[in-house]
Amino acid sequence: MEGFAGKVAVVTGAGSGIGQALAVELGRSGAKLAISDVDTEGLAVTEERLKAIGAPVKADRLDVTEREAFELYADAVKEHFGKVNQIYNNAGIAYQGDIEVSSFKDIERVMDVDFWGVVNGTKAFLPHLIASGDGHVVNVSSVFGLFAVPGQAAYNSAKFAVRGFTEALRQEMAINKHPVRVTCVHPGGIKTAIARNATAAEGIDVAEMAKAFDTKLARTSPEKAAQIILEAVRKDRARVLVGADAKILDVLIRITGSGGYQKLFSSVAKGLIPK
Repeated sequence: MEGFAGKVAVVTGAGSGIGQALAVELGRSGAKLAISDVDTEGLAVTEERLKAIGAPVKADRLDVTEREAFELYADAVKEHFGKVNQIYNNAGIAYQGDIEVSSFKDIERVMDVDFWGVVNGTKAFLPHLIASGDGHVVNVSSVFGLFAVPGQAAYNSAKFAVRGFTEALRQEMAINKHPVRVTCVHPGGIKTAIARNATAAEGIDVAEMAKAFDTKLARTSPEKAAQIILEAVRKDRARVLVGADAKILDVLIRITGSGGYQKLFSSVAKGLIPK
């Protein structure tokens, strides 16, 4: 894919799924990679795949919720490669549970990783991206950043917040004439391990929840998702919908409006979400 040769790209959550696929596709396109994850085993696999194709790579364990560590990491990546052009704030977790039965800590944990992890990554690397003269921030939201569903209030909150944060950032970069482009990503059902690694409120069968996701919702491969995302980055798109399901749902929401889609989704969710 054109437009990535020689660029230094940072990918969080690179140990599996979309993050791993993004790193590999960027490496194949000539980019230099700084990859991170809390899953060191998965990260090692991604590192070896990058080395096998000859891509320069720096791999580090990183918890995106640890702000000071993220800031030190940003400086270390800049020192290692001499510049930073792109960051893909991809790391995320999933959680299932109604608000009534979810603890404050459950909700805070999702917000810490899925929202504050994006904020931490953006803030830590933004000075380096501006200094590069050719920066790009890519923040991964979700289709759940476009509409809400029952049982996903914590995840919805984080992904809606990522969307608002990212859209505001794009406007600020343009107004201030900074050489940084910004893209918000809304994946639909992607064939990753996020559902299998999810946590849930007491009484919810996580295995059944993951099975429902894998069989009923996951339609797009991580590799295809990475290609779609990078094509959008290359074309400087403000927003990218990943998967036919994401595009269909986006149109449905626009047609039915807020009240209409909520009524519809409340009924549909009964058949999709296991108790």
